[in-house]
Amino acid sequence: MATREQVVFGTFVQLVDSLVEDFDVIELLTVLADRCVELLDAGAAGILLADGEAHLRVMAASDERARLLELFQLQNDEGPCLDCFATGQPVLQDDLGAAGRWSQFSAASVDAGFRSVCALPLRLRENVLGALNLFLPQERGLTAPDVALAQALADVASIAIAQDEAIRTAELRAGQLQHALDSRVAIEQAKGMLAERAQVDMAEAFARLRAYCRRTNSRLTDVATRLVTGALDLRQVVADKPA
Repeated sequence: MATREQVVFGTFVQLVDSLVEDFDVIELLTVLADRCVELLDAGAAGILLADGEAHLRVMAASDERARLLELFQLQNDEGPCLDCFATGQPVLQDDLGAAGRWSQFSAASVDAGFRSVCALPLRLRENVLGALNLFLPQERGLTAPDVALAQALADVASIAIAQDEAIRTAELRAGQLQHALDSRVAIEQAKGMLAERAQVDMAEAFARLRAYCRRTNSRLTDVATRLVTGALDLRQVVADKPA
């Protein structure tokens, strides 16, 4: 049977591997939740991530109890995960039954068998991506070393999530860049065709192309593409001379 140190090491390796390999964010967060339960003797764990409009969504949970408690926080607009996300700081609460904090959430947690809670931010510098919620059956919460370990695991997962977002954004930008490059090629081809047909230089050909676009209220790329593909008669554009 693996020791705790071996499980900790293996968990970090698994999380770090996601930095260099293609991975599924949901699977990564599910691994994080499961490992936190295993390593920290938590009763359950849940993870909320913010969408593009900063609305929190339940992304992973170690079991159904955790999932329902995370949903409960969102539906009732109270709970440690929401406070953690809002402040970017850890939120720890012992003895939920006597705390008098988050009355509805605390009652629901105690009913589910949890007496203390620890919410930790998923963060990258000042940017808070979401929160990791650890539900514990005992009244006394996590020790300081265990909180530090949980935060370290959450930080590695946050880096992976941020990298995934950056890659997706880069792919989108790359697609836009490729479209721009393709458009530029079509425009150059159209200029060459116009220059040859009208027996003018490239600058004059481009001026006539732009003049046609202004007159017809058309996009330059669209007109160039239509010329290159033969969908637009060259003679219609050749006749347009700049004012």
